[in-house]
Amino acid sequence: MIAMRPRGSIHGNRALAGWLFVAPAAIIVGLFVLVPVLMAAWVSVSDWSGIGPPFAEGVNFVGAENYAELLGGTGLATRDLGTALRNNLFYVLLVVPLQTAIALGLAILVNRRVMRARGFFRTAFYFPSVTSSVAIVVLWLFLFSATGPVNKVLSWIWIDGPNWFQDPRGIFHIVLGAFGITGQDNPLAAANFLGISGWEWVAGPSVAMSAFILMAVFTTSGTFMLLFIAALQQINAEVEEAAMTDGANAWQRFWYVTLPMLKPIVFTVVTLGLIGTWQVFDQIYVGTQGGPAKTTLTPAYLSFSAAFNNHDWPRGAAIAFILFAIIVVLTVLQRLWIGRTEVGR
Repeated sequence: MIAMRPRGSIHGNRALAGWLFVAPAAIIVGLFVLVPVLMAAWVSVSDWSGIGPPFAEGVNFVGAENYAELLGGTGLATRDLGTALRNNLFYVLLVVPLQTAIALGLAILVNRRVMRARGFFRTAFYFPSVTSSVAIVVLWLFLFSATGPVNKVLSWIWIDGPNWFQDPRGIFHIVLGAFGITGQDNPLAAANFLGISGWEWVAGPSVAMSAFILMAVFTTSGTFMLLFIAALQQINAEVEEAAMTDGANAWQRFWYVTLPMLKPIVFTVVTLGLIGTWQVFDQIYVGTQGGPAKTTLTPAYLSFSAAFNNHDWPRGAAIAFILFAIIVVLTVLQRLWIGRTEVGR
């Protein structure tokens, strides 16, 4: 008689082998990701002074006090958070659509079979993405400095050209101001959210932040272009040929055939764009450190400044988790919207 192996033993051994293979990575992620996140969560609801371990005796639990001070207070902390969120919001609203559209356009351009030197153009468009962000920020500061090329050209048009980069007003306020519309006696001036008025919420990005927006689009479009190229190459050519046979022109083929098939990669690109733009830090740290007049202040830099410059570790951790919540909520909403459009098409 041949001994029968107990049913399920093979699957049990496979499960054990799988856990053994995953264990090293899980331990590393737990030690260097999960544990620091849990410690930061504790710091955000405590009064830790930064001296000694966060879990040492004498560190008290204060609950949501740090969050309430940031979100519901009337002091400088609330105003700084509101200013940082306003700045970053315009950064996101401008960078994500622009980099997505430009990346898709570049991908369609270099994916054309009739285009010559496609490899060269792919490399050229992707090159800014692999260049050090610090080096690009330094180059950008040179271009927009008082004696830089940009201001040299603008000085031919504007009398006060060299000082325009230091203008703390938002670009929308600058445009409205040219038509005599100011914050005085404006209905939006009476509204207040997170310590700043409604008129300030619609100021738009400052000139300095606009320069960072252009830099972000310049440096990230190449990376997302590669994702779109990979997706375009997975589309069967027969689908487009069938659309051409049905009499669809180039725009109709793109809008009704190509773009719907790219929705999964569009979701990926927009999600990565949302996460990256809400976490912008190194450009601000190297470039302006929040200036001029806090018009380039972002939540990520504000969290760093509160914790490492002002040694207010609980506030810095609380800002980081507020930023985390914003990113998660926006990602979920975007996923729901993409899913609804996929069902409706």
